[in-house]
Amino acid sequence: MSFLKASLFALLLAAATGASSAQAQGVDPADVAAGMRLFRAKANCQTCHGWAGDGLKMDSQMPDAPNLRESQLDRDTIVTTIQCGRPGTGMPPFDRLAYSDGRCYQMKAADLDKSGLTLNDPPATLAPREIQLIADFLFAKVIGKGAMTRALCVEYWGGDVPACKDLTD
Repeated sequence: MSFLKASLFALLLAAATGASSAQAQGVDPADVAAGMRLFRAKANCQTCHGWAGDGLKMDSQMPDAPNLRESQLDRDTIVTTIQCGRPGTGMPPFDRLAYSDGRCYQMKAADLDKSGLTLNDPPATLAPREIQLIADFLFAKVIGKGAMTRALCVEYWGGDVPACKDLTD
């Protein structure tokens, strides 16, 4: 193997190993807590996705939303979905400029109109960092974590709250 190929291989291996160890370390618990607050309050995701992200929503008038606990979406897709919403569904875009300049699915508001696609209004708009925090929370506590159990509920809320009362392990 030439020196150049060996160096490139070592560089790629180091980058891959570094990425893996960074992912293994997880995110800052303060970021996860901030993301949870945004999920529950400002973005009010729980209204459609349920407080546990399991699709068991709180208000029967709100659109049905997927069970995030069973989601197979990767982080980039989750971030894009929060930012851009899903035109033609109940998922609103949380980026206030989402369809102003083509940043979302290379579409502008006029393109949505021409296609007959509608967007729900979000309860609030989010800054890019807030969208990242919600993604941090979702991947730390919701996505891929299985069905909500009493133990997960206590961990989720940081204590044994009334919402955990009827859950079993």
